[in-house]
Amino acid sequence: MTPTQAQAQPPALDTVDLGDPNTFADHDLDAYWRTLRDSAPVHWNPPVDGRRGFWVLSRYDDIMATYRDNVNFTSERGNVLVTLLGGGDAGAGRMLAVTDGHRHHELRKILQRVLSPRVLDEVAQTVRANTRQWIREAVEAGGCDFAEQIASRIPMTTISNLLGVPEQDRDFLLTQTKTALSADDEDVDEVDSEMARNEILMYFMDLVEERRESPGDDVISMLVGSSIDGVPLSDEDVVLNCYSLIIGGDETSRLTMIDCVGTLAAETEQWRRLKHGEVGTDTAVDEVLRWASPTMHFGRSVLEETELHGVRLRPGEIVTLWHASGNRDERVFDRPGVFDLGRTPNKHMAFGYGPHFCVGSYLAKVEISELLMALRDFTTGFEQTDEALRIRSNFLTGFSTMPVRFRPDHSGLKEVD
Repeated sequence: MTPTQAQAQPPALDTVDLGDPNTFADHDLDAYWRTLRDSAPVHWNPPVDGRRGFWVLSRYDDIMATYRDNVNFTSERGNVLVTLLGGGDAGAGRMLAVTDGHRHHELRKILQRVLSPRVLDEVAQTVRANTRQWIREAVEAGGCDFAEQIASRIPMTTISNLLGVPEQDRDFLLTQTKTALSADDEDVDEVDSEMARNEILMYFMDLVEERRESPGDDVISMLVGSSIDGVPLSDEDVVLNCYSLIIGGDETSRLTMIDCVGTLAAETEQWRRLKHGEVGTDTAVDEVLRWASPTMHFGRSVLEETELHGVRLRPGEIVTLWHASGNRDERVFDRPGVFDLGRTPNKHMAFGYGPHFCVGSYLAKVEISELLMALRDFTTGFEQTDEALRIRSNFLTGFSTMPVRFRPDHSGLKEVD
């Protein structure tokens, strides 16, 4: 049996522990997900090493239906495995991502006021200018570690500008966000991740105190001055939502950009189509997001007993919704294992769905779109020059390094933006 044939064989379902970050670092799970979709669409991941067991949904339609169902499922006991398995989320009922019902609706309205396409037009211009400057510099230098020098800068700079985070603090926050829900190496454990999450919370507590004394025109000041049903948001409310914004505003875009460059370096025909304008940027962005699926899952807890595919789900049980599988579901996507920048329709679930659809999705698409256009305009192509290191996480997937060499497009580089 060849290595390729061996890799294509799905591991036995009862040998894969989706709660273990090493599972994703050490295995190609494509065949595993295909087996689940075909034969076990509601799969039980048993308890391991003292961790609770949980249900695994792998089919696109089942995941979407669960996202829409706020009667039988809740996010208020946590929405990722690290908190669901830990017994709950401290931000429940206060942080947008783990709040349901009326308060979620009102909190979402507050955040949408500053994250809507209309409001973000000026922000988008800054994203464009920064991205084109940094790509131009990297191309003229011949190459770089794209993950470190570009992908780490674009989203963190953008969300930090919105939140009013001083420039000198951004490297610190980037280090913490990289550790909070993932790790760049095996030496980082859950204790380190918890400490990183606490560091982010404490940092924003200090910033909130400053904004209460001296408000500005940033998102933190807006949150400090907001209320729900006549009750002002508390310091804890503001801090928890800042945490959510900095994590969400960095991780999805950064990991998608890194994956995009690595994939396009290998998929030369898709790069040619993009370079020559044979595919639109909008469709390319959606395919890049589907393909990367950087957020592998979100989770819910069962509120009311319900049944799916003949399996009874009982109150209190954990249900995980796997984008990593749903975005490859043959029942929805034609040739899902093919990277196609012209794919349409492309109703991927990279941003979730339903009431908790990612409030920052527009900004993430702007960042990825500007990256693609800068690469198209300033390079004739690029290649990966060394192995990329994969992050370790049971929530996020992607790479922490991506060394690349750029081939300059001299006519594009001469143009003045």
